[in-house]
Amino acid sequence: MSRYDISPLDLAGLKTIPLSSRGGKVRQADFATAYRAGSGLAGLVESFPHILAGDSLRAVVDAIAEAREKSKPVIWGLGGHVIKCGLAPVLIGLMHTGFATAFAMNGAASIHDFEIALAGYTSEDVEAVLPDGRFGAAEETGREWNRALTADAGAGEALGRALENLAPAAHADASVLLQAWRKRIPVTVHVAVGTDTPHTHPAVNPEVLGSATHIDFRLFCSLVAELNDGGVYINAGSAVVMPEVFLKAVSTVRNLGFELRDFTTVNLDFLQHYRPRVNVVERPHAGAGGNGYALTGHHEIMIPLLAAILIEKSA
Repeated sequence: MSRYDISPLDLAGLKTIPLSSRGGKVRQADFATAYRAGSGLAGLVESFPHILAGDSLRAVVDAIAEAREKSKPVIWGLGGHVIKCGLAPVLIGLMHTGFATAFAMNGAASIHDFEIALAGYTSEDVEAVLPDGRFGAAEETGREWNRALTADAGAGEALGRALENLAPAAHADASVLLQAWRKRIPVTVHVAVGTDTPHTHPAVNPEVLGSATHIDFRLFCSLVAELNDGGVYINAGSAVVMPEVFLKAVSTVRNLGFELRDFTTVNLDFLQHYRPRVNVVERPHAGAGGNGYALTGHHEIMIPLLAAILIEKSA
């Protein structure tokens, strides 16, 4: 006998409905199909379910392909992890095939790319060098990255130009900054002072640093203005800086009277954070049409997969 004063609710009178009248959001017609040997990437994509991210991936592929056909921008916003994962050759390949018309980097992405161009490696063991203060103290990185910047050019352009003379041939092909500079593809670098290791180097010039990154913000605004009616912006691996920069650019462009609507945004990351979701996927489309998508997965798998699908689709 229960000691409680209240009894369990009697469910005998609960009203039910037929399953046929209720229906369901998930239908067998939308299910995945088994992959058939030899069907290639097209067959793999077709085998994905027409549910959630399966259809989101298809929509992103179609939007990027259509942007290229319409000569609209496909801008890749990059966090440092994307470069550290060894994806520069994939991004450079997308640039050469027209699926990347501009790159926007946070400071970390530019530094990793710069180091790869100089030495063929990057990403120090922070735990090993932080105790004695050696973290971020690489001489060549801090000296040459800072020396490259000028007050009359954007940081991305200045870094690419400097690497033309600094990068050994063995590493040049792996640098987004250098290869984009050679092809005259815009690269903007968006620095948050104090977040990047060259900011502590004796060679840093704060005035030049601020001027160079501000020029790049203005250049980025020009790129964002061209997204109207069919362009694509992809935020890959930046949880804070690039989503904030993108949202400010969207507002600035509209404030200056440019029409900016009916474009596509994508957040591509292994975690879906608050700022990319609201600042990239949702807010830019409020009252302006277009679509935002979130694709979750490891960069080292998702970006080569997306690139391969795009290249096969174009072929």
